[in-house]
Amino acid sequence: MLRFLLQRLLAIIPVLLVVAIVVFLILRLTPGDPAAVIAGNSATNDEIERIRAQLGLTKPLLAQFGIWIGNVLQGDLGFSYYLNKPVTQLVAQRIEPTLSLAIGTITIAIFVAIPLGTIAAWRMGGWLDRALSMFSVAGFSVPIFVVGYCLIWLFAIKLDWFPVQGYKRIAEGFVPWIMQLILPWITLSTIYVALIARVTRASVSEALTEDYIRTARAKGIKESAVLLRHALANAAVPVATMVGIGVALLIGGVVVTETVYAIPGLGSLTVDAVLNRDFPVIQGLVLLFSVSYVLINLLVDVSYLFLDPRIRY
Repeated sequence: MLRFLLQRLLAIIPVLLVVAIVVFLILRLTPGDPAAVIAGNSATNDEIERIRAQLGLTKPLLAQFGIWIGNVLQGDLGFSYYLNKPVTQLVAQRIEPTLSLAIGTITIAIFVAIPLGTIAAWRMGGWLDRALSMFSVAGFSVPIFVVGYCLIWLFAIKLDWFPVQGYKRIAEGFVPWIMQLILPWITLSTIYVALIARVTRASVSEALTEDYIRTARAKGIKESAVLLRHALANAAVPVATMVGIGVALLIGGVVVTETVYAIPGLGSLTVDAVLNRDFPVIQGLVLLFSVSYVLINLLVDVSYLFLDPRIRY
């Protein structure tokens, strides 16, 4: 177990190095100049060149990468070109809204999707199974921003039940925090509920055809215990895998949802950094998202040991 963890942690290093190189080169080689964005439309060529020199953009690419990666190894993600603040400070200021949105979304998805998928598998062919199939198709097909704007129109504008946009920090009060996040949670969780529920249904329905399920029923075990302790327990590995994939995919969904609801999180920071060609911020955020993705995959792999005792590393 310990050896497996060490091997996986060491494997993170080359993955992150490749990600860093690719992101660095893509940003430098695509059209657009951050110095021109900072200088404005009325700036002269001399002013733009002066800003480029101040930002270190006149140095060779290899030298720029060496300086940046050396700072990263010391925990310094650099300074934002546009906001003139440390990237670590910007991340610290924006991480609470993103974590609140992501944790709430995946919690809703797990507690709604797994029971739905289990019951649909138990009553395969029934009305709930058919309704889940229709919901899954809609959840996969309708873009997140469309769901978000529809919910805003209905529940925020027409019914006036929730705020339209914005974010209240949890320090400002638990109820305002919850009220501000209900619509974003519902918006972002639709696709993950559909995804996890379908995988749960498929895994549990397959488990229900196994011999040990017939044996458990023949022993007179309650149907609820058969579903939970036997069918769902043996279907837990693929479900856990899909939950891990869903958490990793939240990165893209968070960007869209934060933009729709004007939530000042890492997603909106990413959009602003791309529009302003803010290289240090983009590089720092991509590196942060990559680390999160790799660690989530590691946690999912470790969870297999507890979900299925037959698995050994």
